Amino acid sequence: MSSLLDQLRTLSEVVSDTGDIEAITKFRPISATTNPSLLLKASALPVYAPLVDESVAWAKQQQTTATTNTAQLAAIVLAVKVGCEITKRVPGRVSTEVDARLSFDTAAMIERARLLIKLYEEHGVSRNRILIKIASTWEGIQAARVLEKDNIQCNLTLLFSFAQACACADAGVFLISPFVGRVLDWYVKNTDTKQFIPAEEPGVALVTKIYNHYKSHQIKTVVMAASFRNVGEIIALAGCDNLTISPTLLDELQNMQGNLAKQLSADTKSTTQHTAIDEKTFRWLMNEDAMATDKLAEGIRLFTVDQIALEKQLAQHIN
Repeated sequence: MSSLLDQLRTLSEVVSDTGDIEAITKFRPISATTNPSLLLKASALPVYAPLVDESVAWAKQQQTTATTNTAQLAAIVLAVKVGCEITKRVPGRVSTEVDARLSFDTAAMIERARLLIKLYEEHGVSRNRILIKIASTWEGIQAARVLEKDNIQCNLTLLFSFAQACACADAGVFLISPFVGRVLDWYVKNTDTKQFIPAEEPGVALVTKIYNHYKSHQIKTVVMAASFRNVGEIIALAGCDNLTISPTLLDELQNMQGNLAKQLSADTKSTTQHTAIDEKTFRWLMNEDAMATDKLAEGIRLFTVDQIALEKQLAQHIN
């Protein structure tokens, strides 16, 4: 009998949620996602030492601006260099994140995304191998609307609500990443229910609702469930378009036997209506959703902390 991971590959596109080349080589995902937290961990690995040195050397040769110093430039090109290495090991796409500090500045996110794509192309990686990760703020979604028209495809991350998912669909976003585990974290912390059956978790329910809505309304945006806390959540979402999974949970699935049943199907009909969401409606719906508002803000803060830590780490190589 094949492992649950092998069976899962037949139902969903398995994406590796790591920047660790060894883990990517071991689990053979179709695609991979990175973020500042993962890059911070990866940059400390010996295998990445040459890329760190190359990034710092490149940044020293560039002209700094009011918004980017040498360490920030080094972090930008390091993300690209790590992404390039990953593209050599996966047949699909690599997601590279825009600095979370830009999450409320549409023009700045567009500029940074274009820079990332320019650097990838200068390194010989075409834009159709890359997804630009942007936080699912209103400003981020509008940046993605512009970028998608320029053939720069986007992964809208830190997504915690149905309103965010609908706004992303309206913007023609290529892919969204609803965060299953972080939704669970909020409910455990803020409600009287401290334990959930994985199939009944609020994060699983959110992804299921979004997936069924997209399929029922022929919305082409890819749903990639992310931020898993346990294999039960993954099993409950088998059949989702994409699942981005950490090496720890990939290893657990690889060592599990049994029959994996498809849980999400494009044939499932949703009763939800789809209407375009304007800015004031989006902001009101987010205001009414305490979980989504809290987790989006927290996610931006946490990614910023790790981005700054990465830049400080790189700064030690500059002087």
